[in-house]
Amino acid sequence: MHIAFDAKRLFLNFTGLGNYSRTTIDILRETDEEDEYWLLSPRIRECAETNPFLRDERCHTIKLGGAFDRSFGIASHLKKNGIGIYHGLSNELPVGLKRNGIRSIVTIHDVAFRTYPDMYHWIDRQIYDLKWRYACSHADHIIAISESTKRDVMKFYGVEESRISVIYQPVQKLFYSPIPPEEARIIAEKNVECLPQDYLLYVGSINSRKNLLGIVKAVEKLPKDVQIPLIVVGGSTAYKQEVLNYISEHHLEKRIIFPQRNINNRCLQALYTCARVFVYPSFYEGFGLPVVEALLQGCPVVTSNVSSLPEAGGKGALFANPYDYMDICHCIEKLLIDSKTHHRLATEGNQYARTQFNRAEIAKQLRALYRQ
Repeated sequence: MHIAFDAKRLFLNFTGLGNYSRTTIDILRETDEEDEYWLLSPRIRECAETNPFLRDERCHTIKLGGAFDRSFGIASHLKKNGIGIYHGLSNELPVGLKRNGIRSIVTIHDVAFRTYPDMYHWIDRQIYDLKWRYACSHADHIIAISESTKRDVMKFYGVEESRISVIYQPVQKLFYSPIPPEEARIIAEKNVECLPQDYLLYVGSINSRKNLLGIVKAVEKLPKDVQIPLIVVGGSTAYKQEVLNYISEHHLEKRIIFPQRNINNRCLQALYTCARVFVYPSFYEGFGLPVVEALLQGCPVVTSNVSSLPEAGGKGALFANPYDYMDICHCIEKLLIDSKTHHRLATEGNQYARTQFNRAEIAKQLRALYRQ
């Protein structure tokens, strides 16, 4: 098969949607040597993350003319190259695929702008809604990255269930190869100054939806005999200042650590490995990738009992009400004082993540959908 992909974020985005794009095409390349992949983007950036695709003879790039070409010209590019199937990897589809005989799939990651609108400007919500609505109504099939996202797509866009398949988001390959604890400690200490012997860990964007302030309040309330620091890894937004103000007002500076260096994936894996508990009580997630990354390193998790997070955490997590920081606190405390529960969740969670989010199985599901 010749399959075309919206590769803008593959080449230009190095966080969530970009990681999804690269990892999705990675697992297809790893598990099949026959199919050919066409990557369409307005710009082609060469770097360590994108070079594997540029050097693979089965990956062909098409450089688009700009925003207009990306929205209205893709169908002609595909028709010219004899490509009959297009996968929009990030919530949107170009115009004109169907009338040119090109079949289409779109991946919907979440509808956070509908479920958590306070985080988005009004005009952004209107634009996103227009794009999502068009994609959901014109795609031949929709991939939802969790059962939770599937329910949201059906609820907000009236899509019949038969047109949606749940195919979980793949995780980057390195997270499936654990680092020995001693080596992980060395890597982590090189990147986090004065790394505590024991610590809690949060990884994710620092925005109101992720509920970092709730985590800080939960950590503040931990009994003195189990208090350990929290390390926060994530990009900043205006919300971070609200969190910093609370930390300052309550004299928590020594208990909440923001690493000063950029944390690459190898160091992130090491931090997961050495952490006592990963804490991620987000108010809403389309999938919850950091939860799965933590479980793959054998780190038990405290996360939310809402949206997709029970799917991500499975047997490796305790689930708290994200609106109740004392509930979050009690779950953290349990994992710090109950060694049997800690060990059980670490073991069962790792096995759950390796089975539920198996890269080869996800690739098999994708390929079956393309052929269908």
